[in-house]
Amino acid sequence: MFFDPLLYSFMFLGLFSPGPNVIMLTASGARFGFQRTLPHLFGVVLGVGVIGAVTGLGVGALILANPALGLVLRSLAAAWILYMAWNYFNATRRPAAQAKDDGAPMTLWQAMLFQWINPKVWAVAFAASAGYGAGMGPVMESARLATAFSGVNLFVCLFWTGAGAVLTTLLSSPVRWKIFMRIMAALLALSALMVFR
Repeated sequence: MFFDPLLYSFMFLGLFSPGPNVIMLTASGARFGFQRTLPHLFGVVLGVGVIGAVTGLGVGALILANPALGLVLRSLAAAWILYMAWNYFNATRRPAAQAKDDGAPMTLWQAMLFQWINPKVWAVAFAASAGYGAGMGPVMESARLATAFSGVNLFVCLFWTGAGAVLTTLLSSPVRWKIFMRIMAALLALSALMVFR
């Protein structure tokens, strides 16, 4: 069956829980606002859909079968996540009357490419492919997983980006802003450690 409520429920729980994408989108929504974060958001949605598609084609099984490649991907993911955590830790916020934030949100392409080294997305995709297969041919299975991942993740990303944007009003003081960004940085750094579990 192309639409499987259990698959969608599993994906929602797997993608909604805190991980690199959730933390980065929430922080970006707070730091840059909802509209400026949209390219990052759509990059995540498209990238996760591509991961779902290639997992449905069996590429995920090849990565699992090659431990050296898996280690390289995990190491790249950890390095990128720690780099982003460092940027969040050092992020500054100026009052609205002053200049805009010096940083910039991730671009669509950066967010798409990040999914290739995002271990949480791969883990959810592997589990979805293995546990919720529909017995279709590889192309149909690939299309089914891509559609499911992108569709579910669109709502997840909209929620977390919006939550971050709403937080902006609560984080109007420089002290609160610094505490929030440092908490986001710490959570992101912890997610880098979980890459190797």
